[in-house]
Amino acid sequence: MLIHKAFRFRIYPTKEQQMLIARTIGCSRFVFNHFLYKWEHTFKETGKGLSYGICSAELTQLKKLEDTIWLNEVDSIALQSSLKNLADAFARFFNKQNAIPRFKSKNHPVQSYTTKQTNGNIAIVGHAIKLPKLGWVKLAKSREVDGRIMNATIRRTATGKYFVSVLVETVISELPKTNSAVGIDVGLKDFAVLSDGTVCENLKSFRSMEKKLAKAERILSRRKESARKRKCLLSDAKNYQKQRIVVARIHETIANKRKDYLHKRSTEIIKNHDVIGIEDLQVVKLLKNPQLAKAFSDVSWSQFRFMLEYKAKWYGKHVVIVGKIFPSSQLCSGCGARNQDVKHLALREWDCPNCRCHHDRDLNASINLKNEAIRLRTAGTAGIA
Repeated sequence: MLIHKAFRFRIYPTKEQQMLIARTIGCSRFVFNHFLYKWEHTFKETGKGLSYGICSAELTQLKKLEDTIWLNEVDSIALQSSLKNLADAFARFFNKQNAIPRFKSKNHPVQSYTTKQTNGNIAIVGHAIKLPKLGWVKLAKSREVDGRIMNATIRRTATGKYFVSVLVETVISELPKTNSAVGIDVGLKDFAVLSDGTVCENLKSFRSMEKKLAKAERILSRRKESARKRKCLLSDAKNYQKQRIVVARIHETIANKRKDYLHKRSTEIIKNHDVIGIEDLQVVKLLKNPQLAKAFSDVSWSQFRFMLEYKAKWYGKHVVIVGKIFPSSQLCSGCGARNQDVKHLALREWDCPNCRCHHDRDLNASINLKNEAIRLRTAGTAGIA
């Protein structure tokens, strides 16, 4: 199967290359914001926006102006990619897929730009990668990159690290069939309970480092207040900048732990099962619960489902999304009788009033999800990835 796959590596640019990366990021952000303003202004006056072709032609003229001639110092493909991203953002907005594009900020923790493969301007040889304008950059290559390189995205994180994501077009073989189906009931007590009895613990990445993060942020707040009293810019306050990196590293550790855990669990499930049934949870609505919003964010169910779906597509497996109105927790997996009392989350175990079968709440729900996924897949009426 021919797919697009990204390989992410850490890079170690020299001081000169870091300065050029910073300039390229700044120019890409300027181009995006400049044409976003022009797009909105034109729309208010004429009722019509700008096309990518019009913006691209104006960008060529913009490079010739004395005030913006510095745009010629950076990778021209990165500037064109910034325009393309703006056009795609407006296309998604008009298709009601996302909110209206917003101006990019230089204070965002992650800064990046994208450049495309043209005439071999992106290449990986040994432990180095060739990038437009930057030349050869030291690369921490952890695996071989197989496939045709399409583009590369260079990112600078809040901790000052640099990464490159290389998008390639490659062929992936399907995994062997196991003739197995499984239902997954996600939760907060346990991250997931599978219908075969497997229990995936809730890692609680954020909770495990919450006290350390709170202490670091208090120190950061005091240093910010100290800089304000001294009438010192935060960019010039060295102690503040040191502590800002400490806080950013804690956030980075939390995110990395969570992502690593989700990748391991999703890959394990995809390898061992052909059909995976999972509930269509409305996470956005769940996050409105003030008591549990932090816990819902920490488990990251949406990212887990996204991983399951794209890995299933890659490896010839099937993820069946069971509708949110399906009462997976209330149905007896033995006889199918419905028990309304199970709506209460405090009820972790219950006996079926019809067949007297004893159930664990989460295991029973996962079995029901598996059975419903098999039924929907057989009927051909499911949302299948």
